[in-house]
Amino acid sequence: MKNKVSRLEDKGQRGGSLMEFVFIAPWFFMLLVGIVAAGNLFFAHNALVDATRRGARFATMTAAATPAGTLRTTNGCDTTGPNLAAIQNYAIYGNTAGTGENVSGLSPSNICVEYSGFGVATGTVTVSIVNFNRSFVIPGISQVINMPPYRTTLSGESAGASPNVCP
Repeated sequence: MKNKVSRLEDKGQRGGSLMEFVFIAPWFFMLLVGIVAAGNLFFAHNALVDATRRGARFATMTAAATPAGTLRTTNGCDTTGPNLAAIQNYAIYGNTAGTGENVSGLSPSNICVEYSGFGVATGTVTVSIVNFNRSFVIPGISQVINMPPYRTTLSGESAGASPNVCP
């Protein structure tokens, strides 16, 4: 009959699993943290795309000039529009008051609104996110990423003007 040797008594195999864990675990956990960090960066990307779309939809329905519906063209970012702050707040917070949660870390200075022949059912409005930086953090590696400009352009709709009502 053969003499059975238990695993604990086998001197050549003691601690082998522990050594495998010591060498593999740091790489595994770094990979896991990297996946979470990349997911966070992808979430920020989606939030920025959504912010430009939300802001552009709101801008198409909002007056760009006084009186409402007057054609307007800007060279670059608008700085004097009557509803500029409301558009920026809507893009960031989803409301004109500028209250609520700002998940992406945007500020009004990151929101650029441009008009091109914009008026009632004519021209376009473009809402962009510019100069936005996002921190990409993995333990031991920290990088600030300059996000690309996100941009949504839509055609003019009501431009804040009430439709004419036939008598």
